[in-house]
Amino acid sequence: MGNESVDMDLLQLEGLRVSPEFSVPAFVLLLLIYIFIMVSNVGLVVLITRERSLQQPMYLLFCNMSVNDAFGATTVIPRVLGDVLTPMTQRYIHYYECVIQAFCAHFHAAVSHTVLIIMAVDRYVAICSPLRYAAIMTSRTVVALSVAAWTVAFFLIVILVSLSVRLSRCRRTVLNPFCDNASLFKLSCESVLINHIYGLGSGMLMMAASLCSVTLTYLKIAVVCLSSRNKSLNSKGLQTCATHLAVYVILLLSGNIIIILHRFPHLSDHRKLASILFHVVPPSMNAVIYGLQIKAVREQMVVIFTRKK
Repeated sequence: MGNESVDMDLLQLEGLRVSPEFSVPAFVLLLLIYIFIMVSNVGLVVLITRERSLQQPMYLLFCNMSVNDAFGATTVIPRVLGDVLTPMTQRYIHYYECVIQAFCAHFHAAVSHTVLIIMAVDRYVAICSPLRYAAIMTSRTVVALSVAAWTVAFFLIVILVSLSVRLSRCRRTVLNPFCDNASLFKLSCESVLINHIYGLGSGMLMMAASLCSVTLTYLKIAVVCLSSRNKSLNSKGLQTCATHLAVYVILLLSGNIIIILHRFPHLSDHRKLASILFHVVPPSMNAVIYGLQIKAVREQMVVIFTRKK
């Protein structure tokens, strides 16, 4: 019995199906992408915290996204990098590591939505109530919004993963490139109805909250900009909103592709690739979109590179 319990704690991770001749190129490509994600996101956070001209609520709130993107990429990519060079029959992960990875993967996804919500609120106040912006979006407000974004996501995911951890296990194979909540409850032979109900309910709640808040906020902003005669304000406001919306659309597309592919079991390999891309594409694109599209950030980058020369 002792040996069986130890064996049940060692799970086999199916991972990606990569042929031997493509394993090294896949490893190098994924490694380069990971390095780019870390350098761009961490670099952007350092730039914002060091340059006083960028220490404004919008940029400080964006730091939440950069930190979360670096966190999400680190949750998944290093493990996948190790598995790419490992034969499929030798890919193992301990159960407690699987639980931690599942929590972190879902936590990253939830924070992505909550951070975009608070960033939309910031833009709403900045454009719809510009004269009161400084009084409303104080340092205390920025901290409170940031803490709220991370705390709400934390408790939602703690409950989600706890419902799966409570189940007994009768299987040892994780049919995914990395551990997520579905991987955990699929290890059990018990009824997982409550897991499906809470998972679907919390996911729909998060999606609806972010979609409604972002849509309504930016519709209001668009109305204000179109009705205003200040062309400079309109141009700046619409450019900033377009940047936020681009990030949100990338997040939605990356997440919904996975949901759609779940409906087609014969496309399991495509779903596995899509699940990895969710932790690769948004983190690699967000810093680029904000760094290049927002004029203040772009100007500070130019100044820094000019100093070095």
